[in-house]
Amino acid sequence: MKVELLWWEGCPSYPETLADLERVLDEEDIEAEVDMVEVASDEQARRERFPGSPTIRIGGEDILPPDEQESFSLTCRVYRLRDGRPSPTPDREDLREAIRRRAHPAEPGACARQRRAR
Repeated sequence: MKVELLWWEGCPSYPETLADLERVLDEEDIEAEVDMVEVASDEQARRERFPGSPTIRIGGEDILPPDEQESFSLTCRVYRLRDGRPSPTPDREDLREAIRRRAHPAEPGACARQRRAR
């Protein structure tokens, strides 16, 4: 599983996000190295489709995709915690769910088997 943490030098939140990400990967017993991707310019931010720091991607997909109107630039990203408060880091349980979804994708036909089992 390819895991990336995109960040920029002006972001004070990426170390905490990295620690949370590594903790959740460990707790979920998932062996994955986190690739640190430094975004150094607005041009690179647009090219990488970087909505702000920190951004976590698994398999090339943002774990919490931004709104369509979000711009791509060197900025701090704001997340919403499950209780609705703004946060400079993703909610740890949202992170856990995203990792589980990508580490254990549903098998083809699993939904049909579940329906028949009822």
